[in-house]
Amino acid sequence: MRYKVSLKQSEEGYAVWCPGLPGCWSQGRTEDEALENIKDAIELYLETAEELSKELSKDKESRYVEVGSA
Repeated sequence: MRYKVSLKQSEEGYAVWCPGLPGCWSQGRTEDEALENIKDAIELYLETAEELSKELSKDKESRYVEVGSA
């Protein structure tokens, strides 16, 4: 799966975040390092979201919906 990320250079290196995943941020000394680090952050973010979703829906019925994009 592909996620759009944003990069911003600073005196310390690069900050990187995923606008589609609120709170999913990382950083690195180089652009390449920052991009590798955000991949790890996205994976952890999604794993945590899945775990939390399972806990919250233990006693509830779940469904999937399909949403088209413009």
